[in-house]
Amino acid sequence: MRKYPLSPHVVAGLTLIEVMVAIAIIVVAAAIALPSYSSYQDRAKISQAVTDIGAINAKLRLYMVDNTVPPPSLAAIGESGKRDPWGSAYQYTDLTTAGISKARKNKNLVPINSDFDLWSNGKDGLSKLPLTTKVSRDDVILANDGRFIGLVSNYE
Repeated sequence: MRKYPLSPHVVAGLTLIEVMVAIAIIVVAAAIALPSYSSYQDRAKISQAVTDIGAINAKLRLYMVDNTVPPPSLAAIGESGKRDPWGSAYQYTDLTTAGISKARKNKNLVPINSDFDLWSNGKDGLSKLPLTTKVSRDDVILANDGRFIGLVSNYE
């Protein structure tokens, strides 16, 4: 026995409501996933900046073993063009020649390093010497003469 469709004009497909439900599910999934992915990207960039600063710090310390003083710039150790994950150049100040007034300072206005300062301006690309300023909160810094490398917001 052969089965025939009820009508030769019946077309199988999705209704408008089914399509709208599918689109709504996709939109909700994207709304949940995008902030998580953005947060993951931020953490990955911070981690890369911490790694880079640690490597530059090691080169600076090796330079100081041979020369007893920090280099005048990152060019002396071959890192003058090094860019942070946000595309800005890493910042460096030789405190032995620049003086205490150019040092980055913690909330008690005490310099965070004794020989040199090394940092990334972070996501916003802006920074000021005192770590307590709002534009400095996303900076990735080297502090306590290399015993801390991380976000300013995690330092204090």
